[in-house]
Amino acid sequence: MAFTTINKSTDYFNTKLYTGTGATLNITGLDFQPDFSWLKVRSNADNHALFDAVRGATKRLASNLTAVESNRATALTSFNSDGFTLGDNSETNTNNYTYASWNWLGANGTAANTDGDIASTVSANTTSGFSIVSYTGNGTSGATVGHGLSSKPGMMIFKERNGTTSWVVYHHKNTSAPATEYLQLNSSNATGDYAGYFNDTEPTSSVFTLGNDTGINQSGDTYIAYCFAEKQGYSKFGSYVGNGSADGTFVYTGFKPAFVISKCINIANNWVMTDTKRSTYNITANWLGCNVSDAEGAYTYYDILSNGFKARNTSGWINSGDASLTTDGNTPTYIYMAFAEAPLVGTNNIPANAR
Repeated sequence: MAFTTINKSTDYFNTKLYTGTGATLNITGLDFQPDFSWLKVRSNADNHALFDAVRGATKRLASNLTAVESNRATALTSFNSDGFTLGDNSETNTNNYTYASWNWLGANGTAANTDGDIASTVSANTTSGFSIVSYTGNGTSGATVGHGLSSKPGMMIFKERNGTTSWVVYHHKNTSAPATEYLQLNSSNATGDYAGYFNDTEPTSSVFTLGNDTGINQSGDTYIAYCFAEKQGYSKFGSYVGNGSADGTFVYTGFKPAFVISKCINIANNWVMTDTKRSTYNITANWLGCNVSDAEGAYTYYDILSNGFKARNTSGWINSGDASLTTDGNTPTYIYMAFAEAPLVGTNNIPANAR
């Protein structure tokens, strides 16, 4: 049974659904002031919109695009003590459109970090294992940047802010040599082998290492990284092998997931986003994809269980067992990130309170 020091997961991560009004809208009920909010319209096709407090509330990036950071003065206008405020920007607040937002707590402030060769500005929450890292590239392979987590990240998501390069993803279960590989959040591509991103070097408990590719370390360019370290009973960054059956692979997380993102690493298929606010019963059916602007689709994917999740179809997106489809000839393998709705066991091995 999973032990965790986090008794209430929603103190650190929360999914919030809302309906647009086309006018100033205060989103409340998160129970914390978010430092990172990821928004997506459900009812219609439009871009994802990612905002964080380190770059500044109005600065938007889109996970499905390579576009530069844009200043959306009427999108997410402020992070508040219990949520955030939206202006009338159509991407995030069109009248009668439905939206999802996924929200993380950082430090509610920033600190200078000099652990690496490149100085960084960091909002780090070591309790929940999440940090937002801003840095300026120096173009040097092997340069290091401090992430502030005090534990090794299991997943990191990078974007060049002032350039049109792809999002770069590190995941510690992306093949047996994860620092030599990369995924792209804005793309369905299978994993690729390239030293230009992470210099074939694993992150440590204090720093991550950069190659010299423009997408992650061009001299003078600015970057943002979202870093996640696994916390038992609250978050999990793992992998599973598909079995090609509607009675699919069971994935143990040690908690009931509230939110799951998954991606096949050796088939070119879309990213899959699932949460228990949009899909309130099994089998979860309301699909969104990190790399596409599509409206929410009614595709059956996972059973969400008290201690993990289970693939429930044979789609290559989540559970193919056909090695003939893969780029490496191996059985399809999937990486995921998951955050808890409720941990199984709380502080001092006492069962977490019912919610």
